[in-house]
Amino acid sequence: MGKTAKVVVFGLKGVGKTAILEQLIYGNVTKATELHSTIEDIYIANIETDRGTKEKVRFYDTAGLDQPHSINQISRDQSHVARQYFGLADGYILVYDTDRPESLDVLISLKKEIDKNRDKKEVTLIILGNKTKPMDVGCLENTASKASHWAMREKVKHYEINAMDRNSLYEPFVHLASRLNPPPNKSSFPQLSMVRKTIGRPDSN
Repeated sequence: MGKTAKVVVFGLKGVGKTAILEQLIYGNVTKATELHSTIEDIYIANIETDRGTKEKVRFYDTAGLDQPHSINQISRDQSHVARQYFGLADGYILVYDTDRPESLDVLISLKKEIDKNRDKKEVTLIILGNKTKPMDVGCLENTASKASHWAMREKVKHYEINAMDRNSLYEPFVHLASRLNPPPNKSSFPQLSMVRKTIGRPDSN
């Protein structure tokens, strides 16, 4: 287990950020669970990687962002909210509701702020689409489809999950933990070859 990685969770109010973390760590969230609006909470969890090791991750569950009324407000609000986390974050989880297109629009703007302000620091970022209602699979322009195409362009992982279904959370969080603490690279120094000299016994003949 390496250092404790710090991951910040962003999204509009009501997209399910807290429910996702509660379900992942404690597995106790149901439709009847009452979750209050978050100001800021910190969760610490040991998450398994794809290498079978466990990594300690500290999640910063941030206050949900207000629904913006304009593009200018999106940029202004995201810049203000995200800046305090830029220095500490090793990774980000951006959460949207697959039934709320505006919750994805906020993330698109927010990711631009993250990219602009991370100061060449390598960070791991994943996008989670929380399915709160059945989606119209026949609609090519649904929010999850738009998010998937956006994630491909940005070269980040996108997952559709359901905060009520703990099993749906394992794959994205295993990926996150694996990327936060990759195995150390092999030494860049050339390998020194060990040559064993065999001393032959004098010929008895």
